[in-house]
Amino acid sequence: MLPFTYLKKKYLFSFILLLVFGVAQAQMQLPENMFFQKLPNGLEVLVVEDHTIPMVTIEIGVKNGSFTEPPEFNGLSHLYEHLFFKTNKYYPTHAEYNNQVNKLDISYNGTTREELVNYYFTLPKENLKGGLEFMNSAIRYPRFRKEDMRQENEIVDAEFQRHESNPYFALKDAIDHQLWGDLFSRKNVIGNHAIILSATPDKMETIKNKYYWPNNSILVVAGDVKHQEAFQEVERIFTSWVPSKFDPFKKWPIPEFKPLTKTNYFVVESNIAQVPVIQFSWHGPDTRNDVAATYAADVFSFILNQKASKLSEALEASGLALSVGVNYYTQKYVGPISFTVTPNPSRIQECLAEMKKQLALWDADDYFSEKQIERAKRLLATEQVERNEITPEYAHTLTFWWASASIDYYTSYQENLNKVTKADLQNYVRKYIKNKPYVAGLLINKEMSQQVKPTTFFKAD
Repeated sequence: MLPFTYLKKKYLFSFILLLVFGVAQAQMQLPENMFFQKLPNGLEVLVVEDHTIPMVTIEIGVKNGSFTEPPEFNGLSHLYEHLFFKTNKYYPTHAEYNNQVNKLDISYNGTTREELVNYYFTLPKENLKGGLEFMNSAIRYPRFRKEDMRQENEIVDAEFQRHESNPYFALKDAIDHQLWGDLFSRKNVIGNHAIILSATPDKMETIKNKYYWPNNSILVVAGDVKHQEAFQEVERIFTSWVPSKFDPFKKWPIPEFKPLTKTNYFVVESNIAQVPVIQFSWHGPDTRNDVAATYAADVFSFILNQKASKLSEALEASGLALSVGVNYYTQKYVGPISFTVTPNPSRIQECLAEMKKQLALWDADDYFSEKQIERAKRLLATEQVERNEITPEYAHTLTFWWASASIDYYTSYQENLNKVTKADLQNYVRKYIKNKPYVAGLLINKEMSQQVKPTTFFKAD
């Protein structure tokens, strides 16, 4: 029999968790099937109940990624992600690790982004307990062996080659260097291959000791589970994970990106580029300083990307361009805005002139109608619902927004989207795009470049 004092402590602890859980639920506007809890060690836990199929996804997200990387570490968050699915303290050999994967019937993967690294297992619901224990062993007790690092370098090298074989890579790389300047590494997710090749186990330990703490992580359990049971297992397994005694983002602050001071045009020649591509890029809003503008950015981009938009009519329907796209990427540390056009190869100069003309009209009262605005908000909300239908994808979405904004940002997205007005769209254009410095790149192959001589016209006004 357990001593009475232990039972009192146990029930008091559970009562405190219940209070914290209840307050958090009230503050976070969670949907009915989503439940939140924060452990005393700072680990945030989200449980999403979806009883459609008897499977569950276990995902851990960590606020790490390229935004934490100075040049000498660029790419090591990505390498760490690869090493996560290797040996650890409790599974010290590949055979033992793989045997446990097979025993639990786990499908696993991970991704590295600018502001997040996430790791996830999908497995049958009856293996939830074993899956949580397996995740715990990987997140808390990794082993960074030189032989594993050599093996993963080959895989990362293959990723580099795939990226570099895409004609657009050369343009994006050049634009990002111009857009982010001496902080380029903070946005370069794939990293510097020379840095990855020269990585050491000590550097991996450095990353772990900076960012891999419960108070810098979120655990999502999504699928055919009961939230009370999931929380009990999570508490049992993860409560002993000791938190850091520091805030990594106070101890190692993320440097602020310097605003662009002038517009810069440049040409990138690539022999693998079959058609030319023009891209304009700006520094856009972020979720720390101008969260309202991020909603306006989404609505604005959606409207312009429709075939019935004035932008599409002016460029695609006219035959000046083969494709047109406007994009905003939500981030906590400066979300980029891009305007990308594949011009008709025989009409590049005309297309460029029309792009500039359209930019000047983006804040005009008649550039988009109230009907277009309402349609955009409705369809964006529909897209969100559709993305949530696939539970593993929903887990990935939740960890992304937890890192780059907040869970509440995502769960209240539709509500805030509905508040966007035409004036908000105009203010967004005027604050971040129109008459603001930007980076403009033209991707073109050498033969075509010799014919059209783009440097004679591809330049700022």
